[in-house]
This record gives sequence, C-alpha cells and structure tokens, in this order.
Amino acid sequence: MGSTPLYAKKDFTLKQGQPLSIICDTAKEEEVVNTAVEILKNDLNTVLEITDFSSSKKSEIVIATIGRTDIPEKLNINVASLPDKKQAYSIYIDKKGRLVILGSDSHGTAYGIIELTRLLDVSPWEWWADVTAEKKDIFRLKSDFTATHSPSVEYRGIFINDEDWGILPWSNRNYEPSSDKSDFGPRTYEKIFELMLRLRANTCWPAMHEVTKPFFLSEGNKEAAGKYGIYIGSSHCEPMVCNAAGEWNVRGNGHYDYVNNSGEVYRFWEDRVKDVSGQNNIYTLGMRGVHDGKMQGAKTLEEQKNVLIRVIEDQRNLIKKHVSDDVESVPQTFIPYKEVLDIYNQGLDVPEDVTLMWCDDNYGYIRHFPTEAEKARKGGNGVYFHTSYWGRPHDYLWIGTTSPALIYQQMNLAYDKGIQKMWILNVGDIKPCEYQTELFLDLAWDIEGTREKGVKKHLENFLSREFGESAGKELLPVMEEHYRLSYIRKPEFLGNTRVEEQDPKYKIVSDLEWSEEYIRCRLNDYSDISDTVDKINEKISPLRRGAYYQLVRYPVLAAAEMNNKLLYAQLARHGKADADKSNIAYENIIRLTDIYNNEKWEGIMDFRPRRLPVFNRIDTDLSTGSLSNDENVIIKFNGADASGNNISACESLGYEGKAALIKKGKTAEYSFENKECDSVTVELRFLPSHPVNGESLSVTISYNNEKEEIINYETKGRSEEWKLNVLRNQAIRRLTFPSLSGNNIIRIKALDEGCVLDQIFVYENK
Repeated sequence: MGSTPLYAKKDFTLKQGQPLSIICDTAKEEEVVNTAVEILKNDLNTVLEITDFSSSKKSEIVIATIGRTDIPEKLNINVASLPDKKQAYSIYIDKKGRLVILGSDSHGTAYGIIELTRLLDVSPWEWWADVTAEKKDIFRLKSDFTATHSPSVEYRGIFINDEDWGILPWSNRNYEPSSDKSDFGPRTYEKIFELMLRLRANTCWPAMHEVTKPFFLSEGNKEAAGKYGIYIGSSHCEPMVCNAAGEWNVRGNGHYDYVNNSGEVYRFWEDRVKDVSGQNNIYTLGMRGVHDGKMQGAKTLEEQKNVLIRVIEDQRNLIKKHVSDDVESVPQTFIPYKEVLDIYNQGLDVPEDVTLMWCDDNYGYIRHFPTEAEKARKGGNGVYFHTSYWGRPHDYLWIGTTSPALIYQQMNLAYDKGIQKMWILNVGDIKPCEYQTELFLDLAWDIEGTREKGVKKHLENFLSREFGESAGKELLPVMEEHYRLSYIRKPEFLGNTRVEEQDPKYKIVSDLEWSEEYIRCRLNDYSDISDTVDKINEKISPLRRGAYYQLVRYPVLAAAEMNNKLLYAQLARHGKADADKSNIAYENIIRLTDIYNNEKWEGIMDFRPRRLPVFNRIDTDLSTGSLSNDENVIIKFNGADASGNNISACESLGYEGKAALIKKGKTAEYSFENKECDSVTVELRFLPSHPVNGESLSVTISYNNEKEEIINYETKGRSEEWKLNVLRNQAIRRLTFPSLSGNNIIRIKALDEGCVLDQIFVYENK
C-alpha cells in the first residue's frame, strides 16, 4: 500500500477561532462519513469556537476512505499505516503538516474522525449524560502522533428494551412530543445513533415492546440508521427485522403460525425484506411466538425443529431473492434463547455462514460457550448480554448496578472462547447503564487494550475523563463500593419478593436472611459512600454538575436510600429501628428522582418500574419471627487468598472483590490454625456461572486428610436454586468435616474449566 509515511517535523496545532480546512470528498464518501464530519465540526466549534472549515492553508485535516475517493493520490497521502482490516482507521500528521484520517471502509473512516473528537476531550456522553465539553485556547498533537485501530468484534451494539417507563415516555412526551403515545421517532433515534457512533458501535436492536410503534413503521427511522451507518438487527423473537409483537396486528393476517398459516407469515416477512433491502441490516433467522413466547402450531421439540428447518430455508430464500444472490455475504444470526436452545440441542442444522448468538441467563452469566465445531463456523459466534432485565425471578430496570467486574470477566471469557463476531448489550433505557454500556463496547472495540488497563483502571479513566483526574481518583473507591454492595444484592432485590411466581408470599416484602449486625454494617457502608459523594460534589466543575448527578450522585444516593427504606423497615419489624427512617428514605427516593427528571430529562427516570411491591412505602408492622443470627465463623477466605499459582484472581469480582478462577486440574489451598472442636462446616461460595465446556461445573474438596468429595454446582434452566443464585450472586455448597486442632488445610481442585471461587467460610459446629 506504499512506503512508510514521512511524519511532520512540527506539531499539529489548532488555536481558538482560527480557520481550518477539512478536505473530504463528501460526494463520494458514504453518509456515515459525512455525518462524522459534521459531528467533528460541531465539537470543534464547541471546544475551540472554530466555524470556518474551508479557507485555511495553515491547518488542514484530510479525510479519505480507501477505494471511494482519489484524495490520497491527488494529495500524495501515504496510506501504508492503514491496516488491511474491516472498519480500520489510521491517523497521523504527514510531512506537510496535515492531519490525515484514513479508513479502510466508511465505518473505519467515521471511527477515525470520532477518535479526533475524543482527543479534543469531548466525551461520548456529551449529550446523553450532559458531560459538557470544556473550552480550549489551543489543541495540539505531537508531530509523531499516530493512532491505528480496527475492532476486536465486527458487530457491536445495543438493544433498547423494556422501554415502557423511561426512554419511551421521555421521548414521546418530552423530547419528541407526539399525540400517538407509541411514537418513538427519528429525532430520538438520531441521538441514540450519534451516541453509538461516538462509542464506536455499529448495531442496534430497536425498542420492540407492544407499547412502542415498531421501528420501521415510524417515518424517518430507517433513514436515521443510514445516516449514522447503523446495522439494524432484531432480537430472538423478531425474525427478518420484523417486530412481530407490534407489527403482526398491523400487517399480519390470521395467526402467527408457520404450521397452519405459513403463506401469510411468509408475506409478512417478505414485505419487510423488500422495503429495507437497500440498507444495512442483520437478519435474525428462526421463529418464536409473537412476543417472548414459544412457537405456535408445533408442540414437541421435534415438531418445532422441523418447522424451524423450513422457516430458515424460506427466510434464506427471501434474502437471496431481495437482498443479494450471494446470501452468505448478508449478515444473519440465529439466537438460541430459552426454549430455542433446547431445539438447537436436538440437532438443528443452522447454515455455516449464520452467526450463532449465545445468551446470558438474563443476569450476566453466559449460558453456553462455543464448541470447537461451533468456533470453526464461517459465521462465527455472538453474545446477547443484559445489564437491564424484566422477568423471573425479579426485574432490575431501575438503577444500572450490574457489576463492571462481572461484565469484564464474562466478556473476556466469551472472547477467548471464540465469541468474536457480534456482541449486543441490553441497555434498557440507556440512562441507568451509561458506564456499563461504555465498558461493554470498549471491550468489543479493543479487547487487548482494555485488558491492559484492567477493569479498575478503566473505571478510574472514565471517572477522570468526566470529572477530572483528582475527582476520578477520589471517586474510584466510592463507585467500586457502590457496585460491590449492589453485587451482593441489587436495590430491586431487597424486598425478598419475586415476579411471575404463583405463590402469593413472593408478592409481599419480607425479611432477607441477614443478621442485625450485617444489616447495620451495610447501612453504614452506604452512609459512608453517600457522604463522600456529596463532599466530592463541591469539587466538581459547575459545567459537569449535571453529569455528576446522573452518573454518580443519583445512582449512589438512590441505591443507599433503597437500602435504608428496606433494611430499616426490616429492623423496625423486629423493634430494632424507628419505622420513620424507612418512610424518610422512601420520600428521599422521590425527591432524588424529581431532581433527575429536570426539564431536559423529564420522564426518563422512573423509580418504580412495573409498580412492583419493592418500590412502595414499606409495611413495618411488628414481626412475630426473629432476625437471623450469624453462625460461629472460625475463619473466612476469599478465593484469591489461596497459596501458590493455581488460581487466577478476578479483578474486583465477588462479595469482597477477591474472587478467583481455579485453573482446571489444579488445586487451591487454604490453611489456618484452629482450636479443637467436634466438627466444622465448610461453606464454599462460587460465582453462579454456567459450564464453559460440557454440562458440569465441579470441584473436589478435601479437609486435612479426609477423602476428597466431589461437588457439582451447575444449575439447569430456571430452577429454584438458579433463582436463589442470581438474586444473591453466589452458588453455595456446605459440607461437614471432623475438626482437628492445630494447622488445617482446605484443598479445592477444579475438575472443570470456569470454576470461580468467591469465598470460603468455616463454621464451628456446636
């Protein structure tokens, strides 16, 4: 592609208000490049007050996509630094002092342009979290500056979901008002797509609940996706980019049933494919029910498999007929979600070029990792992951508290196991999950670079970018503690209630099995971080106070008040606290939420989605029972406390941030001195993950010289044990051993890959 570029002898500088030439053949570039150029111009105006982009010979930015424009040849631009990869970019200062941005394709060029906005210190969240950019007098890049990159995962994006209480009412009543309460239109989607472009994402599954007008039925949405270079995909129950839940009653005829009404269903799909064939789409293959339910018309797994074979063949023929004769060149995915995984495991043959997209269990634990045969497929593998969820055993739709350490651990594992083609994150309404969204997409964009930092440093960098280096360092332990406490029990799970359960006891807020000592310790921990958050607020630049409220103060203070509300109520039921403390916390949550829902964001934050019992004012009538008591703990270990090199610490993961992977076939040892007692109970607490290879997660345990015992802790489906595990974020096994005085050793050997030990508790039996 040419010789090594000759770099400039002096720095590239821009001064406030000076003219700047942006050289880009907009007529030949694709729309996403022109969109990125406009974003860059707006950011240059915001930061440096530059408004003249045509007249300067002193400062020039050259932008070109290889193969679409002859600018590199005309201006003698060296393209040797550009990787021969999809979506790649290269930025450097050439020997004439021009800042050059090259892309291997239009997406690569756009990401290179967006990288320059990041270098200007414009946050991706400049609009969505009000991270107001600060003015500069001068912007400088060193003469030897270079930046070259291509993505780790080809298709990276988000799923707007469970939008009923946040982003839909905010958009519909406030940002993009409409008399049709279901409207979710292009003005809103343009802001979503701009955020995605700034986060270097290229794929969106649009909002799809029945309360929302389907994406392609809202005029202008399709064009908005094209403007920002977004691939429109769809979830596990929306084949062929058709939102069956919202569209079948509008465009369909009869029952959504491929056994008894295949002609009408086929027409339903074909009409959409014909309409959108000229844009970027990722076609989800297969079929479920109208919404998140089983296929109609076929009862047994074998019947469902036979229907899916016919469905996939017909859908592929539609793509070949209307999109491309080379059907294998068109992005397609098959999502084995819920019962569809059982059908897939019955031997369903999915075409080799189709991406198999695996899912977590809705609580952040990936259910399946590719086999060697699945890894070798031409279409590769993808993952659908949640940081927001509506469903059993309990929703978490309010505050974004999914552990960054869990995202980091699971997505690194996914990548290493060959899930490298497509990553989609369920972000709910976007607003409560800003940091988790950025972490997920940064991992998808640059897995190795993010690994080099680690999750703790990534969080610190995020906080420092948004609030300054000093505040970022102060906030790091605060936010780590916020995520740690929520990892132990999410705010939405504190009522000991469940959804979609028949037993009426799960509709009533009741005690958690926590002792008074633990409850008071937890309340104090939240009080400490709340106080620190308020103190740091005084140090935050007035320009960033709004961002600070959205990204730090509201999530931390609201989570703290939710704990106050539920836990003081629990204490009050046993005569251990004043019930007014619970009621005050309830009022404080309302007050905090009202502040959040200011003029711009009115309607975006609802502190009681689905109006579940846990969000109400809590009954503090005296209980006839008693609080739980702590057992007599002899010693406690974290997984990372093992001696030797047979473990791999999982940064910041677990109840105390010290969980560890025990390497397959290796033994982790934990030794301690003990007084003489009759027997001990050893409690092992594992990450409640799913098997990495095969169908088991098992270890052996031996206590001193006792015989090894095998422990299995994997779960199947939505069992009661699985529900307990995801609500408490631990899988627990207990064994009793005779005790010896003096030095004691617990040995745990991993029989399977993926065994992550969080904690060990040793109790004295009396």
